[in-house]
Amino acid sequence: MNAKNVIGTELAPCSYDPLTGYFRDGCCNTDASDHGSHLICVRVTAEFLHFSKAVGNDLVTPLPEHRFNGLGPGDRWCLCALRWREAMEAGVAPPVILEATHANALQFVTMAQLEKHRYQGTVH
Repeated sequence: MNAKNVIGTELAPCSYDPLTGYFRDGCCNTDASDHGSHLICVRVTAEFLHFSKAVGNDLVTPLPEHRFNGLGPGDRWCLCALRWREAMEAGVAPPVILEATHANALQFVTMAQLEKHRYQGTVH
């Protein structure tokens, strides 16, 4: 896939460990079958993981049958755009890796919102 990120360059990988993405290809790639819009590459925080579990999306508990080991603070993950927006509105949005966030995320959130929450650490 030759997808673009929100800054207009080639979409960078989000994470291979844990393996993320709707297609489990390490990138926040998407197509029409991705009804959750797994577009925003984030670096999860404990606060966000607690929030996500409280609203019905447990990202911590391992699900070996789905090859999912559970996430911990510091892991990178392709998050559903609407879940990220919900977390932002609740004041617990995890930091965003813009280079690995799919351009389609801008259908759900603004560039200003993403930039405000841009991850400030080393991207790779």
